[in-house]
Amino acid sequence: MKVAVTYENEQVFQHFGQTSQFKIYEVKDGTVSSSEVVSTGGKGHGSLAGFLKDAGVDTVICGGIGGGAKAALAELDIQVLPGVSGAVDEQVERLLAGNLEYDPTIQCSHHGEGHKCHD
Repeated sequence: MKVAVTYENEQVFQHFGQTSQFKIYEVKDGTVSSSEVVSTGGKGHGSLAGFLKDAGVDTVICGGIGGGAKAALAELDIQVLPGVSGAVDEQVERLLAGNLEYDPTIQCSHHGEGHKCHD
């Protein structure tokens, strides 16, 4: 299993389509075996789904995410767990323990400066 988390300063970045980095975790036998921070190389919104698929990711943890990105990830069989905030390592540990708090109804539909998709 590979889990990608939108990443900025060790925290879950709050807008999937604008993230410049993901922290990607390799999970084996229910525990993290390795992790690395990777740059998106300037890719954004729609192209991020292909970027993650090419990296072998099957689960994404993020803050806000738009409907188009959700659909693109679903089409590639990548599970999306939106509405998450806090330290990335802690959120992945919660996922593996079965107690990650997320909100599948989160959907960002605006792209103005300074917006928040959720609190």
